[in-house]
Amino acid sequence: MSNPGSKTSYRILVIDDNSDIHEDFRKILCGDRGSASKLEESEAIVFGDPGPLGKQSEFEVDSAHQGEEGLARVYHAIQEGRPYALAFVDVRMPPGWDGIEVTPRLWVADPNLQIVICTAYSDYTWEEMFDRLGTSDRMYFLKKPFDRVEVLQLAHSLSEKRRVFQESTLKQKQLKQALRNQATLLLKTSEELQTEVIRLKQGDEMVG
Repeated sequence: MSNPGSKTSYRILVIDDNSDIHEDFRKILCGDRGSASKLEESEAIVFGDPGPLGKQSEFEVDSAHQGEEGLARVYHAIQEGRPYALAFVDVRMPPGWDGIEVTPRLWVADPNLQIVICTAYSDYTWEEMFDRLGTSDRMYFLKKPFDRVEVLQLAHSLSEKRRVFQESTLKQKQLKQALRNQATLLLKTSEELQTEVIRLKQGDEMVG
């Protein structure tokens, strides 16, 4: 658990064929820490939770200009042991995979990756996108042109959501391992007691 004033770093992937979009995301997420801190404090006040006050989040933003490149980066991040918290994925990225095509592949690589679909116009209607992707609590939509505050809110809330899920999963694994260790210990103790009972019984028979 982070102490007040500590910084939490999150990795974010931007998959978009427009280099200017990558620069926009970097300016929003990495360019002005003061504004980001004010957003965090405002959210804490609005939701009545003074805990996050003073805690800062930092974002490490990576770029991929095609869907195939984005998928490769997600796999590489997992291999490094530093998975992405979320990905902002553009809908239209000719000539390769578009956002609708690459999103299911990203979830195969990392089932817990939070994905924000970015769109102004596309070759898909809303109905077609939902038919292809279904509904998921890991998927969100962001309309272009971006609202700076909305991007920050998504980045903070979804990164934190991923962190909480990872911590919960780790605790569950630790609990299961502790239960397995306890079961092994109890089995060993039971076997030792049975051995001792047999030894005592054999001793009584010899005396008798």
